[in-house]
Amino acid sequence: MELFERKEAAPLADRMRPDRLDGFVGQEHLLGEGRALRRFIESGQLSSSLIFWGPPGTGKTTLARILAGVVDAHFENFSAVTSGVKHVREIVKAARERLLLHSRRSLLFVDEIHRFNKAQQDAFLPHVEDGTIILVGATTENPSFEVNSALLSRSRVYTLRALGEEDVLTLLRRALVDSERGLGDRGLRAEDGALELIAAGSGGDARSALNALEMIAGSLEGETLIPRDFVAENFLRGSHLYDKAGEEHFNLISALHKSLRDSDPDASLYWATRMLESGEDPLYLVRRLLRFASEDIGNADPRALSVAVDTMQTVHFLGMPEADTAIAQCVLYLATAVKSNAAYRAIKAAKEDVESLPDAPVPLHLRNAPTRLMKELGYGDGYQYAHNDPDAKVDQEHFPEEIGRRKYYHPVNRGYESRIREFLEWLKK
Repeated sequence: MELFERKEAAPLADRMRPDRLDGFVGQEHLLGEGRALRRFIESGQLSSSLIFWGPPGTGKTTLARILAGVVDAHFENFSAVTSGVKHVREIVKAARERLLLHSRRSLLFVDEIHRFNKAQQDAFLPHVEDGTIILVGATTENPSFEVNSALLSRSRVYTLRALGEEDVLTLLRRALVDSERGLGDRGLRAEDGALELIAAGSGGDARSALNALEMIAGSLEGETLIPRDFVAENFLRGSHLYDKAGEEHFNLISALHKSLRDSDPDASLYWATRMLESGEDPLYLVRRLLRFASEDIGNADPRALSVAVDTMQTVHFLGMPEADTAIAQCVLYLATAVKSNAAYRAIKAAKEDVESLPDAPVPLHLRNAPTRLMKELGYGDGYQYAHNDPDAKVDQEHFPEEIGRRKYYHPVNRGYESRIREFLEWLKK
């Protein structure tokens, strides 16, 4: 009775977890017939460490439970958020006793393994290597950056994807009719389009969708029909998949930068809006726009940097959400501006020379001579003042003699930079 009550009290998303592979929905790229993970699971020959990497609500925990059932291993659920290394030692001790006394292995599922720092992750290594535990780690962050390299080298990494809307719909319909674990005993039915709205708003997160269905069902007050309008008015999409310090943060800013570079104003605005709606600091976004204006536009349109600076001041002065149109204006300006990375290439080439060449002394004719001693030493001798020439053009060397003439800036033949190019060619002539 106590076990039954605990199951009834569990959230719908937890109750609806399948315990066999044939009940699992989604991840066809891994679990379809003949696919790598499916063959691996069906073989029953688990390696000692697996990493499931993917967004929330895509089945990482469920897969780990199914794995434990396939190999008849004791399942131990461990959260890297609420537990520490001391708890790991206790689990390993119990696993070792279970293996010795009952010849039964233990599968340790570490949820959000990226929350453990890399030193703490070392605690798993010896027990993975000697076979005491089968380690299955789940992470929403790129394991290349967040998982200890020693542990990563001993693990198979499987990437899970956000569920498609049809997959989420399958789960919602299943929960609605399942009398044993779902809501089937309530005789609920959904108006056309109601479940589709939930699926569309879940962002591919099965847990979010099932939680929403349970919340909506609980608010019907004896009614059996789930109205579409009620769902539209009351089901709010959860937070967007985003982590301001994680990989998705860098994925989105990369998508924005590349869309701007390719002069696609619509895609650029989409990615910028997605970042802002996900809670990104608007000043961070504007800093990236400032960088883009100098790196990818430069002197082809010198006004671009000014627009970005003006946007930064507007964000400071107005704040959000009032400054959103200024950000949109800036994004659209940068996306449609003439592009040149000549300034970026120029400073990169100059840095390479500064790093590789000796620190040659400044030529005497380019030095100021504010004192008599400096004048006696030849500081400023031979310097030609450009404004004394009708064309403000002089013929003198500005690089150290030890280094010789260098060429860093190659203006493109686009936008205002084409005029700069013509001027430099005139100077050479």
